Amino acid sequence: MALPNDPIILLSFLNTKLRDIYKSLDELCDDLEADKAKLIKKCGSVGYLYSEERNQFI
Repeated sequence: MALPNDPIILLSFLNTKLRDIYKSLDELCDDLEADKAKLIKKCGSVGYLYSEERNQFI
């Protein structure tokens, strides 16, 4: 699955998937064959960090 390239759209996509389907970012990355470090970096570029406790980017 191709993930959105725009960081804000990617952020929205990831948080929706984390809320509705996946119990962790690791699970999402495994299922979608995505690079966790790249996702964290891209969301970080617009000021968002992944919170394991909340299972979302905040």
